Amino acid sequence: MRCPYCYYAESKVIDSRDAPDGIRRRRECIKCGLRFTTYERIQATSLMIAKRDGRREEYQREKLTSSIQKACVKRPLPTGTIDKLVEDIEAQLQDIGKSEITSAGLGEIIIEKLRAIDPVAYIRFASVYRDFADVESFKEAVEALEKSKRDNQPENKDNSPQLPLIKEEIKSSGRTRGRKPRVMPQGIPMDLS
Repeated sequence: MRCPYCYYAESKVIDSRDAPDGIRRRRECIKCGLRFTTYERIQATSLMIAKRDGRREEYQREKLTSSIQKACVKRPLPTGTIDKLVEDIEAQLQDIGKSEITSAGLGEIIIEKLRAIDPVAYIRFASVYRDFADVESFKEAVEALEKSKRDNQPENKDNSPQLPLIKEEIKSSGRTRGRKPRVMPQGIPMDLS
């Protein structure tokens, strides 16, 4: 294992533990002495992707992660969401049990997972993957997403998708909660509302 700091080719394993998706190893570089962590994943079978033009290509986790990251750029997703999404997709591919899947089949799996996580990332990925021919097909995809979102959303009394920032009882009691209003140095009271 190559050291990520000095790029020396040899390191020794200090600690090895089971991780949810493989084995976690703590390593120490023999040359510089710095420590780093590696994760090893068991690769059951080689999965092949059948492309639209007839080519066959070996599945690459990095390509999948990269395409999902591009769709999720500047989206407010929690840390680790993309890694979890990639793991879920890989688990689903393993559950299929085939050694080959079409790129169209893989794309549909990704689209469904992105639809559940973030609608903007879903539209971004779908626009590239489905190669919308015109504005109308893009518009249809957005309308279908909005319709499914409305159908799956519980009724809200004011139809606002945003939750209230402050509870109503806090608003009605006032912000100072019995404290004296602050006074600026010049003796002018500050407005706290």
